[in-house]
Amino acid sequence: MCGLSAFVSSRPDPGPLDATFREAFAAALATLHHRGPDDTQIQFGDGFAFGFKRLAIIDREHSVQPLSYAGRWTVVFNGEIYNYRELRAELIQQHNAVFATEGDSEVLAAAFHYWGEAALPRLRGMFAFVAYDHRTGTLHAARDAFGIKPLYMLETADGLFLGSERKALDPFAAPAGAALETESLAHYLTFQFVPDPMSLHRHIKRLPPGHRIIWTPGGGVRMHRWFRPSLRPLRVEPEDAYSRIREALTDSVRAHMHAHVPVGTFLSSGVDSSAIAALAAREKPDLHAFTAGFAAQGYSEIEIAQDTADQLGIRLTPTVVSDEDVLTHLPRIIQLLDDPVADPSLIPLFFLARTASQFVTVVLSGEGSDELFGGYTIYREPLSLDRVDRLPPGMKRGLKHLAEVLPEGVKGRSFLERGTTPIEQRYYGNARIFDPDEKARVMRFTSQPHTAITAHLYAETADVDHVASMQYVDLHTWLPGDILVKADRMSMAHSLELRVPFLDQRVYAAAAGLPTDLKLPPGVTTTKHALREAMKGIVPESVRSAKKLGFPTPTRLWLRGPIGDWVDHLLATSQAGDLIDLEYVRGLLAEHRAGGADRSRKVWTVAMFCLWHAIAVEKSIIVDSPLPARVPVQRQEPGLSHVFG
Repeated sequence: MCGLSAFVSSRPDPGPLDATFREAFAAALATLHHRGPDDTQIQFGDGFAFGFKRLAIIDREHSVQPLSYAGRWTVVFNGEIYNYRELRAELIQQHNAVFATEGDSEVLAAAFHYWGEAALPRLRGMFAFVAYDHRTGTLHAARDAFGIKPLYMLETADGLFLGSERKALDPFAAPAGAALETESLAHYLTFQFVPDPMSLHRHIKRLPPGHRIIWTPGGGVRMHRWFRPSLRPLRVEPEDAYSRIREALTDSVRAHMHAHVPVGTFLSSGVDSSAIAALAAREKPDLHAFTAGFAAQGYSEIEIAQDTADQLGIRLTPTVVSDEDVLTHLPRIIQLLDDPVADPSLIPLFFLARTASQFVTVVLSGEGSDELFGGYTIYREPLSLDRVDRLPPGMKRGLKHLAEVLPEGVKGRSFLERGTTPIEQRYYGNARIFDPDEKARVMRFTSQPHTAITAHLYAETADVDHVASMQYVDLHTWLPGDILVKADRMSMAHSLELRVPFLDQRVYAAAAGLPTDLKLPPGVTTTKHALREAMKGIVPESVRSAKKLGFPTPTRLWLRGPIGDWVDHLLATSQAGDLIDLEYVRGLLAEHRAGGADRSRKVWTVAMFCLWHAIAVEKSIIVDSPLPARVPVQRQEPGLSHVFG
């Protein structure tokens, strides 16, 4: 789990890179220090540069990057390959491959050398890597199937730049203000994040999940999709489905526990993290878990997490986040994200990771379960609207007209509106901050509708039910754009490697064919039914049968207190008024603070953009230098036998 940076010149006969460029490249790499404080390496050559910030997890003494292989390749790799030992044995047997290290980085390089693109589906893990072929002058790069690890790209007249975070590319691009992409901003106002492959910088893109690129001087970037996750409900026997889920998740957690450093886990009130913790405790009885919450009543999962930890017999360290913590660290949090993400749950995640990093170097977490197993309550909507959806088109048009003329707040109006609106227009992700009419009111520019992001996803799922379509939309937008971005940035801010056992090949295979009635059975109020059934006897019953809480954050309360004062000042002084009607948003804030309708999510989304704008464009808010390296004051350095218990 590290930070990588790479550059390859587009000149036909490049010579040595000059001193000015080398200094700039090294300075850009330094912005990734939080991702890998254990080692820094830079390799310069004729027309190329590779930099690496290493967080040493496997083969800590060796496996230094940039890594050379077979006298042909230079590779930089961020992530973990959990089946690297099996692949290593196979490469030796098939190709007499020679290895100088005991780590997964060299195995990845060898796999790509011998198998090419065919190696990618065989890699069990999370990864973003760049491989430069010195023989042909061709650069290859790829990102894992679900987008767990990030990779940014910038193509200029000088060549191609790549980096784990956008901040490592910004020095080589046009200033953020001059290159601000309004289409990205428009989608941010809808989704609360900038969807792949865009960023708020017009010229810097993200390699989408499950994609790879090939780049040659003069030939530009050629992008190919090597994996597309798909959920196709099949007829399966319930007990067989539960057994497959249980076996796959057990095997995945076991694989994700492998490390040469201390491993812990995050634990909230939900079945996802509890399942991970319970299975991890079987591998490591002295497992250390971490949780976070707020002092505000009703906004903490610490008590439930403590009860779960007690039942599992594991140690739990809680973190309580105060309003002062939020005000102090919020600029740093937004700066870490590169582009704003208005999901307030990333705030407790930042402090949770900070605490965990004082005790362990790796944590397991439950991201991906909701998208694969049907965990969001909104997924029940198509089932509740089924009666209306089945009506003849003429009758639906009449009901839609009736909904339009009913007064606001009349019981049944919302039901009729939703039931008579096609799902492609009704559902565009979990956040759904500003609808099209509201967005037109708040933006000072025009843009494409949100369907520019989601239309092809619905087209690809035209043959499945609406629940599976909604999961598919979230799997390709919400998961990589919000959930995994905040997981990566908030953990790596503290040099902490976060692993996600649910986003494993075997677990995905067990979930992909689940029919809707096993995910959300009629008459059952909880979600993720199949997963809950699979976890019988593993997860405490008090958690297994409980409703999903998510990661509750008191945004509504924040905006009615000192944080609201700060937000109002931010909106009043922001220079982003040419993009957004900030006085209108201040009006929403005033209404919220006066006790009117809850406008917290809309105000927070705009405020986080304005904070980003103040940091990246106006330079009116200066974020301190990167956080200090983690403090391992209470860490042990166990060998593998200790990690596996």
